[in-house]
Formats: sequence, C-alpha cells, structure tokens
Amino acid sequence: MVQKSTGTTKAGKTTTKKTSSKKSTASTAGRNTLVIVESPAKAKTISRYLGRGYVVKASMGHVRDLPKSRMGVQTDDSFEPDYLVPRDKSKVVKELRESVKSAKSVLLATDPDREGEAIAWHLKEATQPQDKLVQRIVFQEITPDAIREAVKAPREINMKLVEAQQARRVLDRLVGYEISPLLWKNVKRGLSAGRVQSVALRLIVEREREINAFVSREYWSLDAELAKREANQRKKVKTFKAALNRVNGETPELNDEAQTMAIVNALDGAEFQVAEVRTKETQRRPAAPFTTSTLQQEASRKLRFPVRRTMQIAQELYEGVDLGKEGSQGLITYMRTDSTNIAASAQQRAREVIAERHGAEYVPERPPVYTRKAKGAQEAHEAIRPTDPARAPEVVQQYLTPQQFRLYKLIWQRFVASQMRNAIFDSTSVDIDAGKPGGPKPYRFRATGSVIKFPGFIAVYREGRDDDEVDEIDRDALPVLTAGELLDLTQLLPEQHFTQPPPRFTEATLVKSLEELGIGRPSTYAPTIATLQARNYVVVDQRRLSPTELGEVVIDLLIKHFAAIVDAQFTSRMEDELDDIASGQRAWVPVMRDFYGPFHESVEQAEQQMTRVKIADEPTDEICEKCGRPMVIKLGKYGRFLACTGFPECRNARPLLVKIGVKCPQCHEGDVVEKRTRKGRQRIFYGCSRYPECDFTSWDKPTGERCPVCGDILVETGKDGTIKCRNNDCHYKGEPLAKAS
Repeated sequence: MVQKSTGTTKAGKTTTKKTSSKKSTASTAGRNTLVIVESPAKAKTISRYLGRGYVVKASMGHVRDLPKSRMGVQTDDSFEPDYLVPRDKSKVVKELRESVKSAKSVLLATDPDREGEAIAWHLKEATQPQDKLVQRIVFQEITPDAIREAVKAPREINMKLVEAQQARRVLDRLVGYEISPLLWKNVKRGLSAGRVQSVALRLIVEREREINAFVSREYWSLDAELAKREANQRKKVKTFKAALNRVNGETPELNDEAQTMAIVNALDGAEFQVAEVRTKETQRRPAAPFTTSTLQQEASRKLRFPVRRTMQIAQELYEGVDLGKEGSQGLITYMRTDSTNIAASAQQRAREVIAERHGAEYVPERPPVYTRKAKGAQEAHEAIRPTDPARAPEVVQQYLTPQQFRLYKLIWQRFVASQMRNAIFDSTSVDIDAGKPGGPKPYRFRATGSVIKFPGFIAVYREGRDDDEVDEIDRDALPVLTAGELLDLTQLLPEQHFTQPPPRFTEATLVKSLEELGIGRPSTYAPTIATLQARNYVVVDQRRLSPTELGEVVIDLLIKHFAAIVDAQFTSRMEDELDDIASGQRAWVPVMRDFYGPFHESVEQAEQQMTRVKIADEPTDEICEKCGRPMVIKLGKYGRFLACTGFPECRNARPLLVKIGVKCPQCHEGDVVEKRTRKGRQRIFYGCSRYPECDFTSWDKPTGERCPVCGDILVETGKDGTIKCRNNDCHYKGEPLAKAS
C-alpha cells in the first residue's frame, strides 16, 4: 500500500503525495512499534498495557506552533500558517525523530478531539517519518481493553478535523495579533483581545452594569402559620406555612407595609378553611452524565473548584493513577467532550453495580438515553464517566489526593445516578380560604409540599443549584388535609423584601452562559477565564467575577471599533462554520477570506479613529514617605498599587493595602490586609501588612476573634459569611457573620 503525506493548498483543499510504505494493516503493529502520546503520565499507563514490542514516548503537548514574535500567518489570501518548533521543544522533537527512525511503524495516540488530531498531524510533520507507516489511533479511556482495541483499528489522520483546528488557531491569531497592538498603543502594554475571551468579558461587564443600574423595589409577603385541629389537645401539633395567593380572586399587590398590615388587620379573628387539596405523582429523571461544561459547573458549585483546577485534576484521573497492585489505571474517560453518549458496555456494568449496591428495583427497564441540546455538540464522543463503575470512590480513595478523590467521587456518583430509575414523589398543593366566621372568605392562601415515594437516583446523587435556587423535592411534607377542614392559625408572618439585581457570574454560571450561547468549545472555557484574570480584566471575590476598570475600558473600545468580534451571535456563527469545516461541508481558507476582509477593514479604521484612553488615577490620603507628595492609586500589570505623584522625579511605589480592620493574629503589630495572587486566577487572600517581616496568610477572612474550643483564629468563609475555626482539626462552627452577636 502507499503511504500518504497530507497538506493543504491555498484553496483549502486536501492534497496528498505518495511515498512507498509497507502494507497498512493492523498486523504490522507490535513489531517495534513507536506509540506517541502527549504526556509522560499517559505514556507510563499505556506502556504497561501494550508490553513488549511497543515503545511509548511523550511529546509533552504541542511540538509545533505559530511564532510568538510575529503574526505567523500569510494574509495575502492563502492564510498559510508558518509553524515552528518552539525552542523549548527542540530537544523533544529531536529525540522523537530518532525514535521514529528506529521504529518499523508509528502510532499517534493523541487525545480524541480536534486538538488531539492536530497534534498528531504536527507530530507527523515535525518528526519527518518519510517512508515509515504512520497511523492514528483514538480511545475514549485509558484502560487495557480500550488501548488494545484502538491498536487493532488504526486509521489515517483526519485532515478535516486538522483543518478545523487550524482554522480556529489562525482565526484567533488574526484577531489577537491585529487588535492587541491597538490596545497596547491606546490603553497600556500587555493587554490582549480574543474571539472568545472578549465576548466572555462583555458578558461580565454588561452584567455588572445591569447590577449598577438596578433600582431595588420594596415588596411584602404574607404567610400564615397554620396547624391541624387535633382532638387530643396535649398532642404536639406540627405547623406548616401557607402564602397569601389571592385576594377576591386577584393577585395581591403588597407594595408596602401599609397595604400588608391592612390585610393582617382584616384577618384578625378570621377562620381558615381548606378549600381544595391537589396531589399528583411526579417523576424526576436524573441529570445526564457529565460533559466538560457540566463537570466544571458542578465542581464549582459542590467542590468550589475553579474551572482550571477541575480540568487539571480530571486530566490526572484520565491519564492514570497508581493503584498499588493494579498499577497505573485511567479512572475516567476523556474529559474534553460535549457529548452525553455512553458506551453500551459501560451502561451494562453500571446496571450490575446499581443492582448489587441498591437492589434490582433501582435499575430501569432499559438503559436511559440522553441527548444534547447545546449548539454544536459532537455526538461521536462519549460523556465523562468512570472507566469501571465497579471501582467505587471508597475503593480507590487511599491512592488519590483529597482533591482527586472528591472529583472522582462526583464523576462516579453522577454517572451511576444517570443510569438509575427516576425518583418518584407526591406533590401536594393546598388552597386555604380565610375570612370572618360564617361570612365570605376573600383571602386565599396556598401551601405546597412533597413526599418522596421512591428515591431512585436521589439515593446516590442530586444535581447542585445556582444562586440559592429551591429544589421542589426539598419542600417539607404537609399534614393530611381534606377539603372543608378548619385549621388553627398560629400566627401571621408579614415580611418585607426588596427586589434583587441579577447575581454576578461565577465561573460556573459564566461557562453555562457561554455554552448556551454556542461560544467556544469544551477545551476553551478554562483558558478563557484564566486569561481574563491574568490580564486583570476581572477579579474574583467570594467566587464572583467582577470587571475591573481596565476590563470596562477595553470592552468599551472593542464594542466601539470591533462590534462583530464581541457580538455573541457573530461568534456563535463562526463556531458553526468551524464545525462545518470539521464535517467537510466547508473549506477552511474561504471561511478565513470571508472573515478577514471585513475584519481587517475595521482594524484599519480603528488605527485611524481609536484615541488613547487615560485611566484616571485615584487620589488617596497616603503621603509618600520619600518626598512628602500625595500618593495615588494606579493600575498596573498585577492590579492596583500606590504610586507617588512626583513621578518621574520620585519613583516610590508600594502595594495597595486594603485593611479589613483586624490586627494580625500572628505578630500583633501589623494589620490584616486584602491581597491578590499575581498569577492565575488573581484570587483574594489575606496577609499581614508587615510582610516579609511577618508571613501570616489566610485564604479566608479573619474576624479578629479566637476559637472558643481550640484558641486558633476564627475566619469568615462562604458567601453567607459562615464563621469557622481555621484549624481543620477543630470542628467549631459559629453563626453566619450577619447573625453573630
């Protein structure tokens, strides 16, 4: 058979050139076969499975990329990329070339997505295999059976997927390298713009402005605390609440205290009588097994993991963990996926596990099927699941780090629950009329409750909720009530409320919004959020994303001069076109032409029209200790800092210390101040103002009080202000800060 080396022409079509090769059959594998993967951990695990006759090497990720110092893309209508081997990869590539020379055949075992396909192609181009048989193998999990099956079914590199990934890379390079210099010139150096990144920033900024423009409105609610009338007056009666639902058949408007108290007064001495009881059986289906975005969201909600950390830990679980006598084993399937498909063999194994652990009644009649509604979902992939459902979290806990265990447990529970029977519960709604005894009853109250009849999947797992959403299943059961029954009023409960603005994004809710809008792909969410924080466009406070002044300045410039680039619908359409390239419906170069013409025109206009933005310095009461001039707050690479107004004569500058009103519990001299990490997520932490003389730090906010149990410091944690002891071995937990005396 003839081996084909594949490339692309200026028209974006695939070309091939013929070179002699040995017969392309799976039977050639195993006789001095070189297998190339991305990481050493993956190489170690796969090497154990393949045994003699195979040599497994790691490429350490990408081996070729566009140059950093220049555009690296021909914009003369061909859009040909100029790939280079980075300097830090030259040694790896040299070693791989030598390994390829000594091998009879080569199997490229990179990840089973577009980026993995592109890495495989780059490996082939960089190692120059010439007359060697070079093939591609893919697998969704790193297990002995999956690897052996993959080796039996090698294929050619899929150039449609390669071109789709190449188009994405070129598109992002064009956007980033043509817009970023304008931001350097007109705002400050070190800034960047990106096709997905800038849309994400716009979502965050617009949410912040919506919050700032929000006008809170007062409103009231009125609940009645009621109880059944019991014949035995000594019996303790359980009360329940019913909310005012109608007044004279109309929805009540309780806009202020006067309106509410008028109803309270009218109900003085009123009789409460059950008007109608409605009970229906409800079934709830379990959530689908994890995709990348749903894993990131749930790990953020339940484990408080940032998106990037979730992906790092998932990568470790996928590539393999040493399980003692079992050796290195991949514990989960590939973690970059937007599909909810499950292999039939994994479903059967899960059914066996469910029957063994919970009973046959928890196993559905047939394995459930989940379909994806997200735009552009690639159904050929598989969902994230444990490679062996029988490998329960407690079985492998001793071999995992605490964070690995928590994430594996989450993935295992979600998958097993997804294969279980629906939860069944009775939902009850009771209408209760109130009015003067013997007279009309114009006031209608409504109570709701639920009772679980069969827990089903809830016995294993329940999906988390965003922003204090109430789950219907969590409603308390109501007492058995019948129409016409009179109830005792315990008390009326008027309560004042104020409408709330929409919440700031968390990493989880931002990922959810990006996915719903069809922006980005599973592999882009984590680096997008990390870049926003690294550029100081957003900061994280109490797990919420807030834009900085710099972020708002940048997005305003981008909206003014590059409206299409930061438009969610436009970006979503580009994702669709990239999908069309992957499926072979479009050639990638014409797509680039259609985009680049109008885009470059807008760049040229912006070069003429964009004016420099001076971000105003913020005055302070601080005085420069070197020259006596006032100090101001400036915005720098790592956020805000104090600088002398005498610059450049006086170059004094120091970190901006945000005091929280607590003395350092370690040295008792300095103040506890708010700080931010310089790398990654720009997380807030707390430290001593006397650093480096005093090295006190804490991720949680110190309260200034000591633990009454062990004497360590008390800290505020969580969005509800819960007070706990810093000492993890002490289980003291106080009231939320707002309620503490």
